[in-house]
Amino acid sequence: MSSEEPLRPSDLPPAPPSQPTPPSQPIPPSQPAGQPIAPSQPIAPASPAAKSAADRTRTTRAAVIWSAVAVSLVVLVLLIIFFIQNQDMVAVRFLGWEGSLAQGVAFFIAAVGGGILVAIAGGARILQLRHNERRRRKSTDA
Repeated sequence: MSSEEPLRPSDLPPAPPSQPTPPSQPIPPSQPAGQPIAPSQPIAPASPAAKSAADRTRTTRAAVIWSAVAVSLVVLVLLIIFFIQNQDMVAVRFLGWEGSLAQGVAFFIAAVGGGILVAIAGGARILQLRHNERRRRKSTDA
């Protein structure tokens, strides 16, 4: 909990003139309804405590990793559900190879193969861009 007082509606900055006044912000009685509120100077943090509150919301590497793990777990659960619901055996033929496989596994292998193709194409493009950048730097340095 913070020791600061919550902001009153009169302490909030006015809406920009190009946007209508939001319903949560009352229109001052001295101004007719429907007219935009004139912009004022930006409000600076009232105290160092307010600034440190903004610093606490900064994104850290640990938060990014935690979020990535959480999203990965959700995707993994969805994949498990997909495999469980697609257990029918299907005949698979590819370049002379033939066999039977669970339908969900066959789809998963196809998706991974497509991902590998995309990664190869992306890697080739990155190498091409790096090569062009190296060549450009050499020509401008000489």
